Amino acid sequence: MPILSSSRAERLAALRAEVRAIESAAVKGKECLPFGVAALDRRLEGGGLATAALHEMVGTRPGLSDDAAATLFVAGIAARLPGAVLWTLARRDLFAPGLMHAGLPPDRVLYAEARSDEEVLAVMEEGLRHGGLAAVVGEIGRAAMASTRRLQLAAEEGGTTALMLRRWRKAGEDPFAPPSAAVTRWRIACAPSGDLPVEGIGRPRWKIELARQRGGAPFTWIMEGNDAEGRLALPAEPPHRQAAPDRGDEGRRAAA
Repeated sequence: MPILSSSRAERLAALRAEVRAIESAAVKGKECLPFGVAALDRRLEGGGLATAALHEMVGTRPGLSDDAAATLFVAGIAARLPGAVLWTLARRDLFAPGLMHAGLPPDRVLYAEARSDEEVLAVMEEGLRHGGLAAVVGEIGRAAMASTRRLQLAAEEGGTTALMLRRWRKAGEDPFAPPSAAVTRWRIACAPSGDLPVEGIGRPRWKIELARQRGGAPFTWIMEGNDAEGRLALPAEPPHRQAAPDRGDEGRRAAA
């Protein structure tokens, strides 16, 4: 690997800072959906998720547990947006009662079954351009950069939130490996739930990693999963036990 001279490295760092400033200015001032958790919203550019934008989520590891956590994370976001939600997918493995417990009842969801990722992307784009939906969710295995750019533009034009749930198709292929035009990219993993004073299982906990956000830094946080209104919460432990941001990988994740 070639070694950059100090002057060249400084110019590259200045260029990256300028790009981040431009991205931050583009995000700020747009309508956002806060999570309602101040410690989390402060880390997001604009104080929440830009509503007329594309956001991507994936389970951190291949497997049912993390995939279900990522699905519920998406459902909780959609639940807090007023109006109907279009959910398009190519596999019949979505559990409607689970969505309801995350705040998204069946009477708010329009399901569209597609035969391939390409059809899912086409349905998502049409739904976003319609402009009358609260959110459009699409379950995708693979999507090229050009496809995500089209969805981002459609979300902006229709003023609708696009939520892309990336699915692991093969264990060795990271769904976030290809670049994307998404404003944010999230990795969701299951974490041990808190102890209860009696026998039983406490509220689910997730390790939430914001792998990339336009105009801002990535971070990692431990949160309690959605309640019946789709809202996250901070665990009861002292703040110093929260997962610290992984700043060492910021450059790698910014390229994701």
